[in-house]
Amino acid sequence: MFTRKNRNRPRAPSEGPTLLERIDWRAIGGVAGALVACAALVALVTVALDRPVRRVLVEGPFQRVAPPEIEAAVAEAVQGGLATVDLEAVRARIERIEWVDRAIVARRWPDSIRVVVTEQVPAARWHDTGLLNVRGELFLGNARHLPTELPLLEGPAGTEGLVAQLYLDAQGRFLEAGLRLAGVRLDERGAWELELADGLHVRLGRQDVKGRLERFIRLASPMVAKRVAEISYVDMRYTNGFSIGWNARSALAVAAQEDATPDA
Repeated sequence: MFTRKNRNRPRAPSEGPTLLERIDWRAIGGVAGALVACAALVALVTVALDRPVRRVLVEGPFQRVAPPEIEAAVAEAVQGGLATVDLEAVRARIERIEWVDRAIVARRWPDSIRVVVTEQVPAARWHDTGLLNVRGELFLGNARHLPTELPLLEGPAGTEGLVAQLYLDAQGRFLEAGLRLAGVRLDERGAWELELADGLHVRLGRQDVKGRLERFIRLASPMVAKRVAEISYVDMRYTNGFSIGWNARSALAVAAQEDATPDA
């Protein structure tokens, strides 16, 4: 037969107190009260310090950006007082200004925001109207005035970094060879062409671009540096050699080659 358990039977001495009985509720209550008090104190201090932003302190070596532009951007982005302003939102708004590369934004108590601005440094032209920075990023697509002394880089949209990287890889090698690289072009088919300061073009094509560039530096550049004014182009799209196009007349000259038809 089943027997009913006696729920009110006395606990045996060996069983000890239950888990709930072992919890120090007074201590927990004290900690919770302290946390609530701290939160209330923080809220009171925040309210007391959340004064309106009255000044914008702008710093930086300005050439293209005007400080009033920065102040206007801060005023547009500020919501609330100094203690509650979203500094990340302010920074993002400032960095949308043309020619602003980076911005550091900080609170300056009791009522100011400090902004340190770094301007973009143009490193190359991108087609006829764009400017690339030193990281190969297109930061201005509709520039009214392009510094003509900057190299001219061209390529399909989205290839800015790729074209800039080839320019960076090649320019030092060209200088060592006594030549100055003035431009790099990548066409829609993926073929590369370099332009020297004297208007001479170096055709690298689509295949083994780095190898062909190295071959130009090693084999062709010594003669090109001496006769650059007489040469229209150097075509490196051959398996074992290259061809030269002369200004007065075209001629295949220079290196032994198995096939007179260039590769891609």
